[in-house]
Amino acid sequence: MNKLNHYLESNFPGLLVKPSLYHQWSKGIHFDLAKGLYQLKSDTDDLNPEYFDTVYKQAIALFEALFSADDKIILVTNIYQNRDFVRKSNKKIKVYRHFIKGKDVRIRLGQQILPFMFDDEDDMEGKCTSQFYLECQKEDIRYPILIRAICNQDFHSLKPRLYNPYELYEPDVFFINMTKNLIYYIYDDRGCEVIASDIETIRPIYAKFESWIGDYCREEIEQRFAK
Repeated sequence: MNKLNHYLESNFPGLLVKPSLYHQWSKGIHFDLAKGLYQLKSDTDDLNPEYFDTVYKQAIALFEALFSADDKIILVTNIYQNRDFVRKSNKKIKVYRHFIKGKDVRIRLGQQILPFMFDDEDDMEGKCTSQFYLECQKEDIRYPILIRAICNQDFHSLKPRLYNPYELYEPDVFFINMTKNLIYYIYDDRGCEVIASDIETIRPIYAKFESWIGDYCREEIEQRFAK
């Protein structure tokens, strides 16, 4: 068993590192990014710089609140692809080449092939998930640029963006804090999720960023922290 799977089994039993962590785990928060702002300028097709600037600042602020300099991190990336391309995937993935600073850190990159994560699709045959994982620390990650790239993924005119040669789904990036036992996942510019093995770990985050919680899930999240 690799280190990632052993860690998950010990701290997040039954959890799959895939989108919708919040719905898999009862100790978590879902945040909206740039609440009250819109992707486009009013009555135009032009992107709204204020919206994206707020998205970047909030997503980075959450990362900096969740991860300290001494924390041990596993950076996980899911690549969704056809099985025919699996052998080529470790050469084409650029998340680690572009956003991890040191070659001596990147050399520890691991990979496992998992079933296709989106089991609601009609045609799953021949598809799989290449899951890459790298143990590192905060200082090893160019996280401000990486977070911007994650948030830009649905807007081809914005840079940086995550490289996606497989044209199924955009890659998903997960920041796992092994020291604090929490996981941070930004799904795109609209929002992000934070889960923890112990809800007390993320209570300060809940208190500090409570206004960013979406109205549609606020009552449920408040109940989680009221227990």
